[in-house]
Amino acid sequence: MPAPNHKKNLLRLALLLLWAILFGLLLRRDYFIRTLDTREAQVIKKGREESFAGVYFHGGRIGYVKNRQVPDAAGGSHLSQEAYLRLNILEQVHPVHLLVEAELAGDGRLRDFDFQLTSPFYTMRARGQVEGTRVAFTLNTGKEEINDSIQLSQAPYLSTNRRGYLLTQNLKGGDKVRLPYFDPLSLTGKDTVVEYLGYDKELISGRIYRLHHFSEAFAGVKISFWLDDEGKVIKEESPAGFVFLAEPEFLATDLPAAGKEILSSVSVRIKGQIPADYATRQELRFRLNLPEEGEFDLNRDRQVLNGTELTVRRETLPSEAAKACESQKEALASTPYIQAGNKVIGEQVAAILGDTKGELARVKKLAAWVYENLEKRPVLGIPDALTTLATRRGDCNEHAALFAALARRAGIPTRVAAGVTYHAGAFYYHAWNEVCLDGRWLSLDTTKNQLPADVTHIRFVNGETDEQIKIGALLGKLGIEVVEN
Repeated sequence: MPAPNHKKNLLRLALLLLWAILFGLLLRRDYFIRTLDTREAQVIKKGREESFAGVYFHGGRIGYVKNRQVPDAAGGSHLSQEAYLRLNILEQVHPVHLLVEAELAGDGRLRDFDFQLTSPFYTMRARGQVEGTRVAFTLNTGKEEINDSIQLSQAPYLSTNRRGYLLTQNLKGGDKVRLPYFDPLSLTGKDTVVEYLGYDKELISGRIYRLHHFSEAFAGVKISFWLDDEGKVIKEESPAGFVFLAEPEFLATDLPAAGKEILSSVSVRIKGQIPADYATRQELRFRLNLPEEGEFDLNRDRQVLNGTELTVRRETLPSEAAKACESQKEALASTPYIQAGNKVIGEQVAAILGDTKGELARVKKLAAWVYENLEKRPVLGIPDALTTLATRRGDCNEHAALFAALARRAGIPTRVAAGVTYHAGAFYYHAWNEVCLDGRWLSLDTTKNQLPADVTHIRFVNGETDEQIKIGALLGKLGIEVVEN
């Protein structure tokens, strides 16, 4: 059983989700299904001056965003977006700094970009250029440089705090536009849907504005934003209490020593009583209240969903003769953040396992090593296995990424699971692993040293950052009730 203060060691996935959603929206690259006409190109060219937005969390200013767009000699422009946050995690302030520099064509199309993320104990940089409809990029996590690319259906556009192109679409209330985009944070392409909701009167800083109201569906997350008649973003609301407000520099950059504590703000309170023996209990039932816009596959593996009632059953361990599942190519893959194919990962697997025989014994040995050798502390960044192995520190995300890389290198199909788990009277967002042995998936939590994971682990998604961000749809909307067992 983890000690009470283990909360700060275990439960930081919410932070990654919050700022990934937040800055994914600010720094995303959008390319539109609908072709931009001449009027739209003219609107995009307007407003290249420097501007600021204050970032608020539950009413307190915790950061700012600075935008600057300067015309170049070729008829395009250079865009610079800088975002700075001061996140209060268990009454300790953690600064997060993001910067994107981009060259844009005259119609706003992305030519190339340079994205950087810096926080305590973490840094990453991604640089890329557009080649037709393909985005080629180089990712540097500080420990490895990876070259890769993604193919898009159209050349990408960059969304800034000027979104006048939406006002030239002749949209009426209820009209929707689908927007695929490239996200430099997760280095993936996704679809988003923007709906025009008409004019609203908004009271902002004591002044009433008449603004165009839009709602954006992003990976199941509902984002609202308001534009003035020139297409400038005056206000934007993200889940769990984040708000952006267009402000002069002296206001936006005036930050207090610490804002509201984030972890407790995004925890999920429960109805009913969690049994005292939950860590060893074989089954537990919950009644879930889920948001309509979320897309989650809850009814598989050890979870059984019947209407709104979810039963979680603790798996039994297979025999020592268990074999790794076949035909699980994706769960054995090396990725930019789970670098199973890297030589250093291979050397570490060899050092840990030695001549250990049997797949279950190898899983146990790798899981025990990760639990015992990582300093458990928050790391604000996109978790990657190589960096975690080098620094030997991290929370649930880093534990899950490193174990996945080690196990995959050992030939054991492994996934990252994300959802919630119980601690000290509430559910917190969390990440753990699943391995496939003898044709079935088995859960394990290397942050809590559990194999299998206890029945308060409720999985909502499998995958890396681009999938985990879907949990943002639950923030502030998930309800959990313990059913009599």
